[in-house]
Amino acid sequence: MDKLIKILVVSDYNKRVSSRPEAEMFIKLANDPRFRISVMTYPGSYYYGKFRDAGIEVIDFHPDKKLDKKEVEFIRNDIMKKGYDIIHLFNGKAIINGLKAARGLKVKVVLYRGYTGNIHWYDPAAYLKVLSPRVDKVMCNSQSVKDQIDRQLFFDKTKTVVITKGHDHQWYSDIKPADLAEFGIGQDEFVVTTTADGRKMKGTEYLLRAFELMPPGLNIRLLIMGGGEEFIRRFSGRIKNNAGKVIFTGFRKDNLDIMSSCDVFISPSIKGESFQKSVAEAMNLGVCPVITDIPGNEGMVIDKKCGLIIPSRDAVAIKDALLDLYSDRARCREFAKAAKKHISENFSLDKTVDTLAGFYQSLV
Repeated sequence: MDKLIKILVVSDYNKRVSSRPEAEMFIKLANDPRFRISVMTYPGSYYYGKFRDAGIEVIDFHPDKKLDKKEVEFIRNDIMKKGYDIIHLFNGKAIINGLKAARGLKVKVVLYRGYTGNIHWYDPAAYLKVLSPRVDKVMCNSQSVKDQIDRQLFFDKTKTVVITKGHDHQWYSDIKPADLAEFGIGQDEFVVTTTADGRKMKGTEYLLRAFELMPPGLNIRLLIMGGGEEFIRRFSGRIKNNAGKVIFTGFRKDNLDIMSSCDVFISPSIKGESFQKSVAEAMNLGVCPVITDIPGNEGMVIDKKCGLIIPSRDAVAIKDALLDLYSDRARCREFAKAAKKHISENFSLDKTVDTLAGFYQSLV
């Protein structure tokens, strides 16, 4: 009989949609009798009840500071009391406090890394997280994350493993396409959508520039989901140049309904990404993806088979790709259908859980 593996997960599950791939991963793993899972998270978080229903012990705690003696002591006492085999730490505060708590104990420490970049062997702060000698393994959400960590001097490359947070197509079965007429969009218009994010790494500047370059008189609109005052203020010049072409939804709870009504989802990111959740959502909804060729996007889309891959930092490339899809909507629909199949077959929740289970077993 396999040894029962006791796992402590420390993470934030307050936001339903953003934390779903991770939370559902552990809910499914809890069905496996080889594992006993405990989750340490904020009291009242969205997944609190769902975890308990799945037989997962929920501990009402999450560190609030980057390094706090009492918070470290709380985690350490729990590890010692319950004899966990593995602790899996998913965010900055959990990682720094959890690593400190595990010092001198036999428990295996696993970190999660879902961002490509910002780790340097010469940065002392990196040794409080990913490069800490106390880390046993790093779960990387994509190959690009693993490659970036493995490049650091003196780092043991056997510590990194690629386990992508998969999706379940059933999550999207109740999504109903929204009526875009509320945004003044007609049924015959070709709608490109993206999420509002003012960070430079997201490449929004290039997307807005691409729409400035569009030929006049086309029935093509850019629908930006979100778009608060700060975002609009940051890109006010580009937005003014795109008067009538760009529409903002503002904050909405039905983003997936809106997304499912669009023809294309575009991510113009220029760096940092690692298997983008919003792109995976669009693909699961049968929306044609257009993404940039940055390392973190590798494998998500097969170019010209289930979407388009374009150079990053290139407004002309964005414009040309969107015009190609606009002028051949049948091809766009074919890409969308193929994208749904590709994400379901290659990045499923079941595949993730199987890989994670094997990974945990190999650790103990």
